Amino acid sequence: MAFLTLKNVSKVFGNTTAVEDFNLEVEKGEFVSFLGPSGCGKTTTLRMIAGFELPTSGIITLDGEDITYKSPNQRNVGMVFQSYALFPNLTIGQNIGFGLQVRKMPKEEMEKRIDEMLSIVHLEAHKNKYPHQLSGGQQQRIALARALAINPRVLLLDEPLSALDAKIRVELRLEIRRIQQEMGITTIYVTHDQEEALLISDRIVVMSQGLIEQVGTPDKIYNYPSNEFVAQFVGQLNLLPITDVDLENGKCLLAGQEVRFEHTPGRIISESPRLAIRPEELQIGTGEGRNALKGRVESALFLGAVVRLRVDIGGVFLSADFFNERSRTLPHSGDEVVISFPEYSCWVM
Repeated sequence: MAFLTLKNVSKVFGNTTAVEDFNLEVEKGEFVSFLGPSGCGKTTTLRMIAGFELPTSGIITLDGEDITYKSPNQRNVGMVFQSYALFPNLTIGQNIGFGLQVRKMPKEEMEKRIDEMLSIVHLEAHKNKYPHQLSGGQQQRIALARALAINPRVLLLDEPLSALDAKIRVELRLEIRRIQQEMGITTIYVTHDQEEALLISDRIVVMSQGLIEQVGTPDKIYNYPSNEFVAQFVGQLNLLPITDVDLENGKCLLAGQEVRFEHTPGRIISESPRLAIRPEELQIGTGEGRNALKGRVESALFLGAVVRLRVDIGGVFLSADFFNERSRTLPHSGDEVVISFPEYSCWVM
């Protein structure tokens, strides 16, 4: 049986349905991210697991126990907020030990636990400092240590890195994953950052307008999106209008040029079908597969590690990404090019 289960969980605020028929099973020690745009219901779902919001309907169980309507202090879950929520008048050690003090842990045992948590987040030298004396990244580590100090059954993180700058976010997301794996704690992580979710998750729950769009491992979510929303929200994607779609034989026309794709018999095609392909799957010149489209480079955008070409294929524009290699010469605006890609890299939406 799954360690954490949400069955048919919904939450309604007045006339607004924030979460609808949410079903998920999380295994013990698993790291699951809720990914989606603002207002999709991911934080509301997290708060229902924590007990800060009560479901309108449905059941939440944790380690076989029904916690649907239990108060937060009866659930033994750890919560890390976006705003850190540290007590400014308490030292770092006192902040970490706050939950332990509430639980009336013996002082000697509590100090040992505080020191253990400081060691895990690599901030041993800051025990007697106050929050304002630490950087934002250090404060968030303390918030994480405080949540873990009570030895929670589940760790919940609500966009904990969104207030930090990019470099610190990259460092801390790896720290969070390291600590989670080291402690083997079941973790639910809310984010709107697709790269973050892909990097640190065992599984990702993609949400939109209160509904689950897809649940899967990062590679499945990225390489095999279940619908157009997931395909566009996770990573860059070309969605190109096509005609004369032949599903049985796996071919169609893109701006009058034939494209081959892996055949998908039995699927129903909409009135406005589109071909989906990731920019990194495209190559300049004749390459793998039977697809070779003639076009003209409209622009070349330098993005650091990647150069993105925008290519006009007979009035249809597609983006193609290439690594920024110093020895490589890429075409310029106005150049005629051939863009090729294998059949397995594209699919009909």
